[in-house]
Amino acid sequence: MIRTGILFLAGFSVALSAGWWSVPRLLYREEPQPAQFSHITHTSEKGGMSCEDCHAFREDGTFAGIPKLETCAACHSAPMGATQAEKDFIARFVEPGIEPRWKAYLRQPDNASFPHASHVLRGKIACEKCHGDIGKSEKLPVYRVHRFTGYPEDVMGKRAGPLGLKRAGGMRMDDCVACHRQNRIEHSCLDCHK
Repeated sequence: MIRTGILFLAGFSVALSAGWWSVPRLLYREEPQPAQFSHITHTSEKGGMSCEDCHAFREDGTFAGIPKLETCAACHSAPMGATQAEKDFIARFVEPGIEPRWKAYLRQPDNASFPHASHVLRGKIACEKCHGDIGKSEKLPVYRVHRFTGYPEDVMGKRAGPLGLKRAGGMRMDDCVACHRQNRIEHSCLDCHK
């Protein structure tokens, strides 16, 4: 009887551990970006660009987000370098005039809005505060999307630690509230929610 109980607990523990490890990984699927992109090539001393050159604000103060093809084509109507990625991008998108369908790593829920202008222009928050060192990346990170919600993993925050109990980074509501509290900024639900 005791031996059966011990075997059951051992099997249950193994099954629970396997589920704890595998289920969160099964919740997300990887999707490819339409093309590879090197931020460091563009933001290095040689490239000389800043975040705002491609990720700009519109005249009304709203954030344009991911650049349109015309922004890329302004410099890349012909290859400027020798990389295959640039040649492929020009052949697949610039020459035929096809807008790349970039996936947004930090796409917020439809009932929430993030006013970039008030944070970047008025609050003087650097892009790196929320987006990390993406401007120094050689290639785009893997894009993972939740199979049920359709929201990117980067919004929820990646699992931290071996058990995945904590989340690292992310752009969830509690992350925003914590930042506002830390900086003693009053907020209302309607500031961000429609």
